[in-house]
Amino acid sequence: MPDLLSLLELRHSVPSRHLGGPAPDEGQLQRLFAAAVRVPDHGKLVPFRLIRLQGENKRIWGERLVELALRKRPDMSPAKLEKERLRYSYAPLVVAVVARLQERGKVPEIEQRLSAGCVAHNLLLGAYALGFGAQWLTGWAAYDPDASRLLGLAANEHVIGFVHIGTAQDEVPDRDRPPLEEVLGTWTA
Repeated sequence: MPDLLSLLELRHSVPSRHLGGPAPDEGQLQRLFAAAVRVPDHGKLVPFRLIRLQGENKRIWGERLVELALRKRPDMSPAKLEKERLRYSYAPLVVAVVARLQERGKVPEIEQRLSAGCVAHNLLLGAYALGFGAQWLTGWAAYDPDASRLLGLAANEHVIGFVHIGTAQDEVPDRDRPPLEEVLGTWTA
């Protein structure tokens, strides 16, 4: 495993369509999940949870999303429906990262959402550290209340993203990153 800074410098997303088997085994997954939830958590609220989509359940999830999409947009083209049907089928594991927002105490909602976002990012980093590829995607199902109900989410829960994890099936080049001088500044009084 590369040292942590090298891992951060080298990690890049592998598009979900380029992910196949194998997925991490159960031991690797338990380690990955345990590492993923080690995030900043103001107030110790644990404002996140994870939902696995695997095997036949990924296909069923895709079919139910197609049904939902057709109810919302009956004129959806067959090509778009097929894209929805297959969206979650490529990677052997998809993890829905869910923010559980709590109104108690002094912790603002944005901090809770960011904590859940850190869980998703840790899944990406951890998958890469274990030698797997991953991609964090959202799509309409992440924001749709009916899709949230299909996942069994409570009213205070929201999908942060779907992290697709598997083995890269081919070489995927890294994308260009912004030059530091474009994104780094120094505040002065």
